[in-house]
Amino acid sequence: MKNFLVSPLWLHENINKNDLIILDGTQGLSSESTDVEIIPGARHFDYENSICDTKSNLPHMLPTPEKFETECRKLGINNSSFIVVYDAQGIFSSPRVWWMFKIMGFNNIAILDGGLPGWIKAGFNTVIKNHSTYETGDFISQFKPALVKDYNFIHANLSSKSSLVIDARSENRFHGIDPEPREGLKAGHIPGSINIPYQSLLNDGFFKPVDEIKAIFSAYELENKPLVFSCGSGVTACILYIAAEMIMNNPMSVYDGSWTEWGQKANSPVER
Repeated sequence: MKNFLVSPLWLHENINKNDLIILDGTQGLSSESTDVEIIPGARHFDYENSICDTKSNLPHMLPTPEKFETECRKLGINNSSFIVVYDAQGIFSSPRVWWMFKIMGFNNIAILDGGLPGWIKAGFNTVIKNHSTYETGDFISQFKPALVKDYNFIHANLSSKSSLVIDARSENRFHGIDPEPREGLKAGHIPGSINIPYQSLLNDGFFKPVDEIKAIFSAYELENKPLVFSCGSGVTACILYIAAEMIMNNPMSVYDGSWTEWGQKANSPVER
């Protein structure tokens, strides 16, 4: 079993270690936001507005390795750093940040299980976010292209069936019962995909115990087939990715455009 999580207690006990960097990966929080409650010393990782492909018409798509490297250095991140990333919802967007580092070849990163709510519930203090600058780091990107899939791969996979697509959206969105939150998108799912709602892997903002996660995934015949995780826009797919990474050795990747891309294209077939 692989574990990519740290507890609030662990972080509290190790918060002053020299190489430790805490990243706040909360979605909807920009680098300019102030009067926001954060864990002491946390640096905002803005994957929505700056550490992304700003030329794409899709939300928070992966940046180039060069841009990722530059932005990480601005945050003072070094190759020797140990990163703990959290978000303000418990477990929601922090796995996206974790996956972004993993695809850039950096593995010395963990997620704060329970996120900011878990930290506060454990009785640890917070501070108000302010603008900060950091000594430039020496982070180097080593891009791992196998960990991400694009539209063309997913479309070709309809015929080849080389990989299994697993959708992290809610059951009603997967089946096209509930409308999509983004306008102009079809309702339904990628043909041949299966649904494991990301909420099913969580309990009160924490990941469920490993044996429960195993039981959820073992309901499907996954064998050693490559898995591609999808969702609305490539965020909660990473929750499934990290949960699967804990318990199995299948080749895994994320469909970065996810349903926001698939659901807007006229030639994308849909099942409901």
